Amino acid sequence: MEDKEICYHVPVMLNECMEGLSILPNGTYVDVTFGGGGHSREILNRLGADGHLYSFDQDADAEKNIIGDTRFTFVRSNFRYLKNFMQYHKVDGVDGLLADLGVSSHHFDDKDRGFSFRFEGALDMRMNTRSGKTAADIINTYSESDLADVLYLYGELKNARKLASVLVRARATKPLETITDLLELIKPYTTREKEKKFLAQVFQALRIEVNDEMKALKEMLLQALAVLKPNGRIVVMTYHSLEDRLVKNFFKTGNFEGKATQDFYGNFQTPFALINNKIIIPSDEEVGLNPRSRSAKLRIAAKL
Repeated sequence: MEDKEICYHVPVMLNECMEGLSILPNGTYVDVTFGGGGHSREILNRLGADGHLYSFDQDADAEKNIIGDTRFTFVRSNFRYLKNFMQYHKVDGVDGLLADLGVSSHHFDDKDRGFSFRFEGALDMRMNTRSGKTAADIINTYSESDLADVLYLYGELKNARKLASVLVRARATKPLETITDLLELIKPYTTREKEKKFLAQVFQALRIEVNDEMKALKEMLLQALAVLKPNGRIVVMTYHSLEDRLVKNFFKTGNFEGKATQDFYGNFQTPFALINNKIIIPSDEEVGLNPRSRSAKLRIAAKL
């Protein structure tokens, strides 16, 4: 089991996450992004006999890493259904919640999942391979304007409209079904020096749309606020600016626009106390050992 976890995904900023959760031995915790189980295992290591951990993951591959422990419950679901499952398991409140929002190295290294432009394969990109639309479905069925919006909003690509036009013209001849089909079309629209970043932005945009990641994140954060006990900790690790902006605004103001509200006396209203006013980033040593951590940003707050 441990070997499987290591090759699946090395947990990022493990110690920082545990310190942020400030684990109570007999507390109730939720890891909404189980993956290889690295963070979950460490939470269990710090829990006593009466503590309990609920871990969410919608990916069938993650189920191979399920931990055999009576203090552990695996939830086969997207974290956007957090509140429903806490009610189902009769959990009145949780003492801490952890979310590692990054795509695991396992996903990027699996050529059959379509997350990486390094491999030939189908344009899939679904976290839950049992249902939902694929990246190929989006490319082949979305209108040109909707495609452009996806590439601009989620990939922050300045030439999003041009790329959308190219894709729509090409699919009129034959459907675009593989990574190679996509790369052959879009590579001419960047320079060799910027190619890797450009392709990463395109793939990020499609992956976010396939998995409805931004809406799911908003739903999870709102539900986290509802299920956390007073003083309960929430620890969120992000990997790109779109996620980080949402988390930052929500922690500071309780809304995703970052609009501060005041009470009658002019006091700013917020549902959280920030534990770290500045983002926590991985050490140079960790980045050297685990390159995936390079873009990670950790934010920690406590519910008031």
